[in-house]
Amino acid sequence: MDNNLLSAIETNWYGFVVSIFVFAILYFLARKRIGFGTRVLTGLGIGLLAGIFFQYFEFETNAITTFGSIYVSLIRMLVVPLVFILVLNSISSLTNLEYLRKIGIKTFAWFLGTTGIASVIGLSVALLFNPGKGIQQAVPEGFTAREIPTFSQVILDLVPSNPVNEAATGKVVPLLIFAIFLAVAIIKIGSKKPEAVKPVRDLIESLTLVLHQVVKFVIRLTPYGVFALIAGITARYGWETLQELGSVIVTSYVALILHFVLVFGGLVLLVVKVNPIRFFRKVYPTLTVAFTTRSSYATLPVNLEVITKRLHVSPRIASFVAPLGASVNFNGCGGVWPAIVAVFTAQVYGIQLTGTDYVTLVLVSIISSIGVAGVPGPAVISTTVVLTALGLPLEGIAIVAGVEALIDMGRTAVNATGTAVTALLVANSEGEFDREAFNRNDNEDEILLNVI
Repeated sequence: MDNNLLSAIETNWYGFVVSIFVFAILYFLARKRIGFGTRVLTGLGIGLLAGIFFQYFEFETNAITTFGSIYVSLIRMLVVPLVFILVLNSISSLTNLEYLRKIGIKTFAWFLGTTGIASVIGLSVALLFNPGKGIQQAVPEGFTAREIPTFSQVILDLVPSNPVNEAATGKVVPLLIFAIFLAVAIIKIGSKKPEAVKPVRDLIESLTLVLHQVVKFVIRLTPYGVFALIAGITARYGWETLQELGSVIVTSYVALILHFVLVFGGLVLLVVKVNPIRFFRKVYPTLTVAFTTRSSYATLPVNLEVITKRLHVSPRIASFVAPLGASVNFNGCGGVWPAIVAVFTAQVYGIQLTGTDYVTLVLVSIISSIGVAGVPGPAVISTTVVLTALGLPLEGIAIVAGVEALIDMGRTAVNATGTAVTALLVANSEGEFDREAFNRNDNEDEILLNVI
């Protein structure tokens, strides 16, 4: 063990030194009361520079990536209790089940509607950019197409059978459904015997407050985690990977940015009727965490804080929409990406797609975004479903695998932002959006995220 420790220090000492130096800078900025968002962006910028430096000199990055992995583990630590307690708290606080049905329908309608639009945008940009034109790529050796779960298996995986086991294995959707059952039972009993469920309501409320405090502790580590994660990612991918499939990267990010600006910005401006630039500025903590962690679940604690404290959406709407969005809202993974991979694969293999194929692509993207809820690797499953529906070779997924991690950062950022947009839309329609607080030019929304 001593030898392993000495070996780790000898091969990664520069990573430790750089990390400690950057952490000291970020901590100094926090003590000087520099805003949370500014510190996150600072960590992101320094991480890019450090990653380029490490990649150029071929230095080991294990020390830095370890710090990033610790941050992601702490974030993931919160996901299961956060989903369970917050969904339980938000629904059990309702006075009637009709309200739950109403916000549930609205939430799913926005999730699926924006995913359909994302698919159309991805398809249009791919046809315009022709990412597969002239590319000669060999399928990686040993590639095996991922099996698509059967419809019955998808349904069975969503139904909770052992909540304790599902919590232990990180199956969020069955746990979410179990929380909904418990919350509905509390509402039904509470309508007849309020005193019988009062201790349960008090316990849930106390656990919610405690959990929020734990979230604050972990979120304050975000600038440090963002630095470590982005440095590791930048050091891992060199120019060779970017050059080989650069057209796929460019096409994907153009489509993601168009969806981000036109669809999200348009909904915020035209439906909610607030300044989209102000909205984008308020959600950038969500963007940076989603971009670097590449996980909607890992972004969930930050997104909840952003939706409630920066967007000023009521906690009961945020606590319902945000956990659900982390599980089923796949604008980037289920909308944009499958469309681009489908067009890319068709061009690489010389297969002509028709108008009927394009319609099928969009419809299947919407349907598959529901079917992959709770399945690990939703982007791969959604893409597999779309390629299979169109009769395209599944080897296309393997060809783009070399750059998927780079594109996944943008996809996850779009997914998480889409959840925040949906929460704002639902809250606005229900009169649970504080427009005055949203438009206020002060720093109150930074107080929670600053180190004291």
